[in-house]
Amino acid sequence: MANPHFQNLILNAGNTVATKHKKDVPMFLVNPSSSLFYQYSNDFMTYNSGDFTITTTEAGTGSATEALTSGAGGQLLLTNAAGDNDLDFLQLKGESFKLSSSKRAFFEARFKVSDATQSDVVIGLQITDTTPLAVSDGVYFLKDDGDTNLDFHIEKDGTDTTTSAVTTLADDTFVTVGFFIDPNTSQVSYFIGSAEPVGVVNTNLPDDEELTVSFGIQNGEAAAKTMTIDYVNVICER
Repeated sequence: MANPHFQNLILNAGNTVATKHKKDVPMFLVNPSSSLFYQYSNDFMTYNSGDFTITTTEAGTGSATEALTSGAGGQLLLTNAAGDNDLDFLQLKGESFKLSSSKRAFFEARFKVSDATQSDVVIGLQITDTTPLAVSDGVYFLKDDGDTNLDFHIEKDGTDTTTSAVTTLADDTFVTVGFFIDPNTSQVSYFIGSAEPVGVVNTNLPDDEELTVSFGIQNGEAAAKTMTIDYVNVICER
């Protein structure tokens, strides 16, 4: 079943594409291969490291690993080495997503971390960069070390619109996060779980760069931390 936030976005009566191609909308909700959109969806029932650009720091004991773990629907487990600031970041190869205020787009992911306080966490769409915690372009969720607050960022060429503490994380507890662009507004709307979306001004929408799926975790202390990704789903209008 389609995410209700995405379904509402697609079926918005004022949307140009939906108005011109109403016959295609139900098909798309069942079959995301509709030519009106392009999509990346990963439930992590399988994992191929060659699909990702992987950035790691392994100053502490052990090695960073990325591996499938048991979980309904499939899950990917990232595990860091045990040094302070050791990290493991994954970015899907190829920057395949171009955002625009005039085209619909949708991102959703479900994840958890072992330590909601002593870790830095990022997930969303960004340019390919070896430092996703300090990237110049993207729309993404970021948690800083030392607190449990997840912040929402809309950033273009290093200029960032930040909405702080959109939710709080808890140890080893899954959270669903997402955002979408509706051309009928001048906003990017984020949502947490099934909560009502919250609109944020799109002034710094990174519409001049192709972006890619990006996620990962950095230790906030000299102990190995983990991040488990249940799924990632991105759908953009062509």
